[in-house]
Amino acid sequence: MNVEDSAGVRTITFDRPESLNAFTASAATELADAIEAVDATQFDAIVLTGEGDAFSAGGDLEAMADRDETPKESVDRVTETLGRVVETALSSELPIIAKVNGDAVGAGLAITAISDFAYAVESASFSCAFVRVGLVPDTGGTFLLPQLVGLRAAKRLAMTGEFISASEAQRLGLVNETVPAQELDETVEELLETLRKRPSKTIGLTKRAIHENMNRGWRDALTHEIHTQSLAYGSPEHEEGVRAFLANEEPDY
Repeated sequence: MNVEDSAGVRTITFDRPESLNAFTASAATELADAIEAVDATQFDAIVLTGEGDAFSAGGDLEAMADRDETPKESVDRVTETLGRVVETALSSELPIIAKVNGDAVGAGLAITAISDFAYAVESASFSCAFVRVGLVPDTGGTFLLPQLVGLRAAKRLAMTGEFISASEAQRLGLVNETVPAQELDETVEELLETLRKRPSKTIGLTKRAIHENMNRGWRDALTHEIHTQSLAYGSPEHEEGVRAFLANEEPDY
């Protein structure tokens, strides 16, 4: 992974273009470490992108071919690698933006799904390709994908492994927007500028409440929502937001 910090943004670039940024166990561990290490009080967002022509081709098939492990060893490996990627991404207090510069396949598609925002070039293709190599979707694919695209569409993608276009991915809700390649950087930067103007602590609370409420019944979800809001009410960010609104000024976050 190539990690760069600038202007309150950590940009993590998948840097194995020779393999279309396929994930090995070590690459997944590096990604989880890079997300986990970010100090949410010092940053506004995390951007994930790929080097070269692809976002990520998913798991490295050559590494899979060389693998010889017991079922327990397999559970431990996935938990400690791509499982950690999901855990750190969903629990991070910072918004995570997938800047999908090319094809997103398998774990690449799943990482797009677990990101809080996703913008893709118009030429990108997407595939939940696990089934093509006899695997079940991982990296959060079995529970995040239905949340985004709906149950029937998720089953179609997961059980067929078919490729869909970027425009179809946008229609299904997998990505927020598709843009020409030359506009991708600018589009993501516009979002970052908006996020920089918002209180990071409040964004973190909002993200946490949404994720933790996804599978709760509505009564439990409402209780958790109220609890989270009480934390926001007592925050300096809320005080500054109210002050700035009443003074007709931009808040100083």
